[in-house]
Amino acid sequence: MPKLIPIYRDHDETYRADSCRPLTDASDSEQLQVHVMRHGHYPGKPLPPQTMPGLKMIGFWDAPEDQTWGLPWHFNEGLEITFLESGSLEFAVDGHGYSLGPDDLTIARPWQRHRVGDPNVTVSRLHWLILDVGVRRPNQEWKWPAWLLLSQPDLEDLTNILRHSEASVYRAVPGIRERFLQIASAVLTDKDGSNLSRLTIQVNDLFLRLLDALRKKQLKLDHTLSSTRRTVDLFLRDLRRPEHLALNWSIEEMASNCGLRTTQFVHHVRCLTNMAPLRFLNHCRLEQASTLLKDRRDLSITGVALACGFASSQYFATVFARRYGCAPTAYREQSLRPCG
Repeated sequence: MPKLIPIYRDHDETYRADSCRPLTDASDSEQLQVHVMRHGHYPGKPLPPQTMPGLKMIGFWDAPEDQTWGLPWHFNEGLEITFLESGSLEFAVDGHGYSLGPDDLTIARPWQRHRVGDPNVTVSRLHWLILDVGVRRPNQEWKWPAWLLLSQPDLEDLTNILRHSEASVYRAVPGIRERFLQIASAVLTDKDGSNLSRLTIQVNDLFLRLLDALRKKQLKLDHTLSSTRRTVDLFLRDLRRPEHLALNWSIEEMASNCGLRTTQFVHHVRCLTNMAPLRFLNHCRLEQASTLLKDRRDLSITGVALACGFASSQYFATVFARRYGCAPTAYREQSLRPCG
């Protein structure tokens, strides 16, 4: 099995590298104040073991001046909700950018690609929580922690809305604002778990108020967002990343990463791309190779081949010529000729 797995697996490492490190470094250098309680690898004050399991992070930052860092594109293993109390902030999710202002609320589904800052974080006071609902792929069922005390019908309704709405930015109602401020106070004044009961109650109330607000919006829901085909589509998008194209994939390994049988996976890939999986992989590798041939003059033809996941330069040259009508060397030379 390749060590770098594209979507919905081993993304703890990706998230830590892409987003938590800048936040931790900024806090350590006193560029901003960060007050967070957490489980797992995230920065902040550890929550007591077995307390509010699934709550990965909860707290806020206070950035009194524009920062020299941002949170680049990353994934979280849980549902992330943020609330901007004051200031302004650039936010993007799935390639769509938003300029946030006071009282704006954002929601990112588990493993949904998003970014904070463009490129850097600006003056802001941002509250957030990340709650693991036990999913690694869009088609898996959400499992809410037992300490979240909403009724089963309410949880089902909340899950349905959050899983199937493309909307990512909302205007927070006063009750939601008040809950985040109360949560911030509980985090800030906690002494060795003294505010855990308050924190649990406030988070429950927050989700209840969020459900009420979302129900009133009567959002258009898209159930394909939790489909098996959606899982495969996201996998194929992520497969295009250079570090993933370079890996030695088999069809079985691709299917396993999507939690599917090989025949199911092949069917969905063909529907989405009109290609068999390995042909699609080669298609993406050749596109990447054409880019490297034009932009990376420091790489040899063999270096380009290996960087794109081809086992040999000879095979690479053969399939490249079949696709582009000339050898890689000739393609590079043509790209270097001045126009006119």
